[in-house]
Amino acid sequence: MVFRYRLCGLIVFGSVVLPAGAAGVDAETLDEALYLDELVVTGTRSERRLLDTPVRTQVVSSEELKKTHARSLEEALMNVPGVQIREIHGKSGYEVLLQGMESNQVLVLVDGLPMTATTGSSVDVSQLAMLDIERVEVIKGAMSSQYGSAGMGGVVNVITRGIEPGVQGQITLDGGSYGDQNPSGDNPDLARYSSRAVVSAGNETWGVRLSGSSRHADGIDPEPENWSRPGNEYDRNNLAARVDWRPTAEDALSLSLSRFTEDSDARYVELVSGQEYPQGKDEAVERIRATVSGQHGITDSVQGQWAMVHETLSDDTYKYTADGRFDQRDADMSLFGVSGHLEWLLATAHRLQVGADTRRETLEQYNDGVVELDRDGEVSRESYELWLQDTWLPTERLEIVTGIRGQKDSDFGGHVAPGIRARLDLGDGEGLETFVRGGIGSGYRVPNLKERHYRFDHSQLGYVVEGSTDLEPETSVSYQLGMGVHLDRRVWFEVNGFFNDIEDLIQTGIDQDATDDRSDGVTVYRYLNLDEARTWGLETTAGWQLAPGWSLSAGYTLTRTEDRSSGNELNNRPRHQSRLSLDGLTGIPGMSWLLRVRNQSSEYTDASLGLKSPGYTAVDLKFNYKITPGLSVFAGADNLTDSQRDFDNSATDVRPVAGRFLYTGVTLTLGQH
Repeated sequence: MVFRYRLCGLIVFGSVVLPAGAAGVDAETLDEALYLDELVVTGTRSERRLLDTPVRTQVVSSEELKKTHARSLEEALMNVPGVQIREIHGKSGYEVLLQGMESNQVLVLVDGLPMTATTGSSVDVSQLAMLDIERVEVIKGAMSSQYGSAGMGGVVNVITRGIEPGVQGQITLDGGSYGDQNPSGDNPDLARYSSRAVVSAGNETWGVRLSGSSRHADGIDPEPENWSRPGNEYDRNNLAARVDWRPTAEDALSLSLSRFTEDSDARYVELVSGQEYPQGKDEAVERIRATVSGQHGITDSVQGQWAMVHETLSDDTYKYTADGRFDQRDADMSLFGVSGHLEWLLATAHRLQVGADTRRETLEQYNDGVVELDRDGEVSRESYELWLQDTWLPTERLEIVTGIRGQKDSDFGGHVAPGIRARLDLGDGEGLETFVRGGIGSGYRVPNLKERHYRFDHSQLGYVVEGSTDLEPETSVSYQLGMGVHLDRRVWFEVNGFFNDIEDLIQTGIDQDATDDRSDGVTVYRYLNLDEARTWGLETTAGWQLAPGWSLSAGYTLTRTEDRSSGNELNNRPRHQSRLSLDGLTGIPGMSWLLRVRNQSSEYTDASLGLKSPGYTAVDLKFNYKITPGLSVFAGADNLTDSQRDFDNSATDVRPVAGRFLYTGVTLTLGQH
């Protein structure tokens, strides 16, 4: 029996930009790609058309990933309206903020399974390579009952591709230059380059895939003759293997194993008694991740899904001078999780899901071989969660989704988080279709082991961040309300208002006593709970299919925040963000181009002192040329406007580190891919 939903008339602008086809593709094919009839799963854990989902979902499609040449999750998300990508201070990585909520409140998943944070208490999205990725789904706010701790600000779910029958292979090479900011001092030098390769084979029952990527950057250095280098050098390597088995039409099993490594080097000058001392900091990261999952059709009306993940992560750093190494810190983390749910089709328009999740996390930390944590150097945490979701269509036009999640944590006890969402079609006119959609969701996030115990030593930048064992869980209530309209499936508009009321928000603040106790002038920060905070605003997106192969889309987000205890705005949340995308053809068969514009207003870096970072506008221009079915070349200019921070004022200027980057590349494909 098939669970039927009425097709909603609005094209949700979830994909950042609608695909532009190559010359010679007919209008019908272009329309099929335009209307984003792909399935999404994050909002309800069941396959739904993007146009039908009752939980607002934004999608970065596989076509968008290809034509923008995205190499990492950071690059994949940077053009999504309302998504803020922020540099992780003191590192070469990046984190995600949604609706003014911190990155540690955004849950980053791969195929619905969590990842271990490699820095701070958030996932570094620049480390995850765009390897075997089908699409990326984004949900904002605490709108999905199926995701518990760490998802109160939203969910970013990376969906990997299945293995198709046949033998296929693909290799991509690219490289480029930062011009006069290449660390070598040579303008045409190859300062950043990457390679990606994948090979797969399978039939209707079995599938095997091997893939890998390598990314290297020399860093970014406006003054190559000096020791300091604002942008870090790094090497990032990913290897992955996957096996799929489909013993019956109703059952599927999948096993995957991956390894990620990163080696990065930061260079800076330490001031001691008024004298400059060149220093550096090396960091080595290794992540090994194994997952196994299954889907089963138990009966015609009952389906089941389950998954397990085991992940280990090591993060080792040391500082150095010309005299040798010092201050070596080694951290080892692990994650083990099991997730499963059953789905009952109670009637044609009524579906019930019941699920359970459990996970265990551990953390060990040493400084120069000496234990820094209690309990013989290791701390751990376990959580057990049950959730229920009911999806009901009382009429053809109205869909109501209610859910509740209960969580028991080994350190913080129990908590219950309910939620309700609804979607109403307002009717059809002469090619004009509209809907309204909204919901209320309860969020809950337990402080993770890093926030409670870890020590982030950025003394080379003048500060350290200490964990705090006194932290309490964060709670929130998220309100979302929006509407959408589209005309003849070619012009569309969507607006969504949001309000997030947060209690015990976890932020970093100065520990004045610990700072005063130091003699080296380093500021000590510590994680602490704010009494209450709020974020609210408005998100709008719109698009227009001008002609076959030509599309225009735009998005604007207004975000307001408030620390209720001080009345100040929250730091590092720009009030205004805009996105503009234009895709077109060149008139040369097989060649297309695209433009991506990102604008961000000024933002407080310290609201209590009134310190702000300037706003900026960055423009990307990219070209794609399909020479033959198996050979494509591409080129691009990232940050064509050369918008960049003032490195003499890097303490308060958080504009992009990288200036203009020019690159080119080639993709060779064997078989259908």
